[in-house]
Amino acid sequence: MNNLLTDIAGVRVGHAHDAALASGVTAIVFDKPAVASLDVRGGGPGTRDSALLDPVNTVEGIDALALAGGSAFGLDAAGGVQAWLAEHGRGFKIADAVIPIVPGAIVFDLLNGGDKAWGRFAPYRDLGYVAAAAASTTFALGTVGAGYGATTVNYKGGLGSASAVTAGGVKVAALAVVNAVGSVTVGDGPWFWSGPFEVGNEFGGHGMPAQFTPEMLAMRVKGAATATAIENTTLVAVVTDAILNKAQAKRLAMLAQTGFARAIYPVHAPLDGDLVFAAATGVKPIDPLYGLTELGTLAANTVARAIARGVYEATALPFADALPAWRDRFAKR
Repeated sequence: MNNLLTDIAGVRVGHAHDAALASGVTAIVFDKPAVASLDVRGGGPGTRDSALLDPVNTVEGIDALALAGGSAFGLDAAGGVQAWLAEHGRGFKIADAVIPIVPGAIVFDLLNGGDKAWGRFAPYRDLGYVAAAAASTTFALGTVGAGYGATTVNYKGGLGSASAVTAGGVKVAALAVVNAVGSVTVGDGPWFWSGPFEVGNEFGGHGMPAQFTPEMLAMRVKGAATATAIENTTLVAVVTDAILNKAQAKRLAMLAQTGFARAIYPVHAPLDGDLVFAAATGVKPIDPLYGLTELGTLAANTVARAIARGVYEATALPFADALPAWRDRFAKR
């Protein structure tokens, strides 16, 4: 176990980003189609092909997920991932037609200081292709891929991941793109809201403060009263090697959303587009009631850890008014 999404066999992750653009794409590629569904709790989501993940709809398996910056422009990233898959003969087959199934979601990072004057067409389709081509069982965290331009209210956001295994040997892992309207830390201190769920010292080992002050519990959000729903979002993909149908994957996504509330303050606001994709590679059977509940409980903890790691691993953007990284203040203490 490497504490990454790719601890689930048959899953690969690739990044592509542009430093001048200060944005990027992350592709999650499944070696075989994975059963998947989606749960949305934020008030301003941006998605592609999300309707087909509804349990009542026909397509059972997806070939990849595309996560991107760029707000609505970033939805083009899924087309790039789809192009790479098509070149490799992957997709949903209808007679002689083969259609790669690539749901996607985006975060808003258009005001982070990067050069977004890209001309007629945004670069996200090309970045999506590069990310899919780069997909591997190892991948970087922090200021990379879809998390390259991400921010929170007080520290640089980023891309994090974590994994875990149930007592029965079923694995679950999460990947998070943390671009929250609120805070992942308690006040401006070194503590993460996810502290009680930390494994080892994966995000610094600072635990929780001895007591909570009113200042720590005060609501702080990006832009205060001028913030808009499209400016923020945390995206999460949860993957397990359990055998699930689409309805069970939907329930897993819903259970996993609990991890947001353990990691971000405030969360699921009108100002966010928070969502969880849940996918299952279909290797290990689980009990549909107790087993799924246990898996969802562990998934929520894993999501909370992945969110904290996204901020913990991030590095600041090289712009005059850029937010500091958590590491700039606390990594050496």
